[in-house]
Amino acid sequence: MNPKIYPLQFEPILKERIWGGEKLKTLLNKPITSTITGESWELSTVEDDVSVVANGEWKGKSLTAIINGFPDEIVGTEVHARFGKQFPLLFKYLDAREDLSIQVHPNDELAKRRHNSFGKTEMWYIMQADDNARIIVGFKEKSNADEYLENLKNKTLLSILDTVKVKSGDVFFLETGTVHAIGAGLVVAEIQQTSDITYRLYDFDRVDANGNTRELHVDLALDAINYNKVETKKEYTKNINDSNEIVDCPYFTTNFIPLDGEISVSKSGKTFTVYMCTEGSFELEYNNSKLQYKKGDTVLIPAAMNAFILNGKASILEIYIS
Repeated sequence: MNPKIYPLQFEPILKERIWGGEKLKTLLNKPITSTITGESWELSTVEDDVSVVANGEWKGKSLTAIINGFPDEIVGTEVHARFGKQFPLLFKYLDAREDLSIQVHPNDELAKRRHNSFGKTEMWYIMQADDNARIIVGFKEKSNADEYLENLKNKTLLSILDTVKVKSGDVFFLETGTVHAIGAGLVVAEIQQTSDITYRLYDFDRVDANGNTRELHVDLALDAINYNKVETKKEYTKNINDSNEIVDCPYFTTNFIPLDGEISVSKSGKTFTVYMCTEGSFELEYNNSKLQYKKGDTVLIPAAMNAFILNGKASILEIYIS
């Protein structure tokens, strides 16, 4: 059977978090029902959190099911050859009303050995930032396990970590092993490997509604941490109606498209493409049909869609695997 290929949107998978808020609703129009919604998983095949198609002929089907049926058409010939029928990336929007925990993610080798999982290389695009909002990324200076443990014990860990003030449009690329935390007052688009493995180092001694603290993973983190000073901020061009490269790594490529008018897009069929609309709205024209997208929308363009038109006024993240 030859499927009718079309742009796919998915039901958001909403996650309550101790640090979450309500901006996913007020800014991105997500159907949240609580005052502590921290994450909207837009595109996921993480076990027990698999995205379900929200539009068209495949509405109600899981992303896993349609990839299993049509791997080359959906993920692309090269992505299928490399990853099989696994979808290799996870896409989220996050609302940090409070600081997230200080954490680290293992690399592929460690994650495979311990959890039979991918590692978690990720990037953040800052969509909205309150005044004086900041993030934590890496160490101020080269450190080591002993210094880290001593500061953790004395509750002075923040004194050796690098804090960076941020604004909307800033991008940070976090390789595995980078100690990090998203700070309060930020809405972030996050692109990462398909993994939910996080080692929590410090959680500011917070307790939940029942008075319980969240689990820490101090020992697991020891050999996952990169103790070197790292550069995480990515500078990029913003040429109108062009794909401006932000990140190009083995796991994904992310471009920034400042759309103002109409552009024709051609694809090779080797990889899927994902568009995350971070501002404004746009129309996608394909096979004589026109689909509308707005800020907060995420759309998966199957690899078999090799020619289409984007039209509108929007800021768009374009993600694929190269």
